[in-house]
Amino acid sequence: MPTNPAIFDRQLLRTRRARARALGPATFLIDRVAGELGERLSAVLRTFDVAVDLGTPTGAVRRVLAQTGKVGTLVAAAPEVTHGDEMFPRVAADEEALPFADASLNLVVSALALQFVNDLPGTLIQIRRALKPDGLLLAALIAGESLTELREAFAQAESEVEGGLSPRVAPFADLRELGALMQRAGFALPVVDSDRLTVRYDSPFTLMRDLRAMGATNILSERRRAPLRRATLLRMAEVYAARFADADGRLRATFEIAWLSGWAPHESQQKPLKPGSATQRLADALGAQEKSAGEKAGK
Repeated sequence: MPTNPAIFDRQLLRTRRARARALGPATFLIDRVAGELGERLSAVLRTFDVAVDLGTPTGAVRRVLAQTGKVGTLVAAAPEVTHGDEMFPRVAADEEALPFADASLNLVVSALALQFVNDLPGTLIQIRRALKPDGLLLAALIAGESLTELREAFAQAESEVEGGLSPRVAPFADLRELGALMQRAGFALPVVDSDRLTVRYDSPFTLMRDLRAMGATNILSERRRAPLRRATLLRMAEVYAARFADADGRLRATFEIAWLSGWAPHESQQKPLKPGSATQRLADALGAQEKSAGEKAGK
């Protein structure tokens, strides 16, 4: 049976997240996403008896959701223990192999985790199956335009210094791909949109330090194992400063956050009308005179 290629080394991801927690994580991005997720959920005019926070690398989302008053039982589901789990029930679960029974959950949320699964279509299908009819998925993940500056600077530096490229920044899905995946997974009323955040740094090395403190450095299975050459790093910094500096000399780094929402199908949800089921002619609705296709204008 064919298997999906392992794009990401997920054991290495867990190791690097544990290191980030031990050294003191950089949480500005996950905290921002958690606040936005809480606002989006507050706009939904209903409550959810049983909810799962899937894979979010800190307790930020769970703390925000607990304040909304919209969630009854909130369960943390992740492969590793994360800060904040002591406040909530916890299930050891990998995002690629969910342990939940079909139609057992009212809400699944996830923040900055699903971009690192090897089989995102499979994970979305598992989430939809775990949701009760009319249950909701609300997730945020790093998307296509993130870290383009770092990607381009590394590509030029490696081409010049080492005569070839090595994958250093993960490939991220774009919005069209994500929308298609939501439909393929069987979600009703799927919506995909994005936010862009520009963070400014004194140097690309400060950016790389933040990525390390997020546990988000290179986990690609096809990454080069040899240490990065000093000459390549210095050339990368030069390219980054030359191409992506603002007038004050500070450097831009782009993060694109894709937002996914969709509902498990239910008979109460709105459905598109079948072709030919209209009860009123378009011409009548517009107050226009209807003409046949072959009739010339003015006759």
